[in-house]
Amino acid sequence: MNFLAHIYLSFNDNEITLGNFIADSIRGNKFKHLPNKVQKGILLHREIDTFTDTHPIPKKSSKRLHKNYSHYSRVIVDIFYDHFLAKNWHLYCKTPLDIYVESFYDLLEDHYAILPDGTKRMMPYMIADNWIYNYSKMEGIGKVLNGMNRRTQNRSKMNFAILDLEKNYDAFEQEFTDFFEELVVFAKHKFISLND
Repeated sequence: MNFLAHIYLSFNDNEITLGNFIADSIRGNKFKHLPNKVQKGILLHREIDTFTDTHPIPKKSSKRLHKNYSHYSRVIVDIFYDHFLAKNWHLYCKTPLDIYVESFYDLLEDHYAILPDGTKRMMPYMIADNWIYNYSKMEGIGKVLNGMNRRTQNRSKMNFAILDLEKNYDAFEQEFTDFFEELVVFAKHKFISLND
């Protein structure tokens, strides 16, 4: 899953949210210096990723893209799924998406000192272009895919994946909906067990 899903699946716990968000910038066990609950957020992120990577529904979504994008297809599915979460946000959260996202950006700024360097480098661009809110729009997803393609020196051709999303929109959305229902249950269970 991508940024918005990891934030949402922290269940409004600020320190868990921070850990869940920064986890991709942290290798191995190089997080023992962080506050205890931030560490738990990193572990939760990894549990969510493992569940997602081994689940048949995201695999089905990925298979639809594999011919054109090879191993990048899993990354593309993560971005597509965040789009559907953002687009259908009102079904999952009472707080409007724009307010929710602004609150998250405030959280990052309030804890800037403990963020890893990779997150610190990305943060100004993410906030300035409001990446997370703009996942809700096709134009926003197009920009994300273009940016990802640039980061692979145009090898991934991920910029063309917006066409695949348009072509198979209903199928991807149904797969997201079915999968996310299971993921929320799984993540909630892990969240509770980590905090016992």
